[in-house]
Amino acid sequence: MKLLEERIRRDGIVRPGNVLKVDSFINHQMDIALFEEMAKEWKRRFAGKPVNKILTIEASGIGIAAIAAREFQVPVVFAKKSQSINLDADNYVTKIHSFTHGREYEVIVSKKFLGSDDHVLILDDFLANGCALLGLLEITQMAGATVEGIGIAVEKGFQEGGRLIREQGIQLESLAIVESMDAQTGKVRFRCQEKENA
Repeated sequence: MKLLEERIRRDGIVRPGNVLKVDSFINHQMDIALFEEMAKEWKRRFAGKPVNKILTIEASGIGIAAIAAREFQVPVVFAKKSQSINLDADNYVTKIHSFTHGREYEVIVSKKFLGSDDHVLILDDFLANGCALLGLLEITQMAGATVEGIGIAVEKGFQEGGRLIREQGIQLESLAIVESMDAQTGKVRFRCQEKENA
């Protein structure tokens, strides 16, 4: 998606250790107009899929998922990263390792909100090693739900997450795939995506 790639080039910040900061428009301050265009693009790429629920993980995926849910006209369920007193006792629970925070989280979804009748589109802001997505896939499997696809804003194509997901035969639509980035120059190179021209 050229619009997102251009925004990353303009406002993204490359830091050492393969860190790409997009906090001025995606995961701290949110550009809703950009999110709306991203939602339209996912709607186009997943056209014909019987999506009745969007699943994401707190916190950065929630904004993107909420705007996309309006486009798909379905509810959003977000996996919580901590147990709280207002969560029911009957939950799906798995563990994931966060690249960003460098720690392991328990991820929780109430069984009330995800079941075998659900056709799920998983959305998130970043895909690097794939730990968060594999955790969400595990939760959908526990629920007996059908995963119709996965939408990602920014995929780090040089890390293994995308390959791990695609090898499972799941339709993965990343709107910007970073092929390489250089912390010294701040340059980001993107993978050409043929589907955009289709």
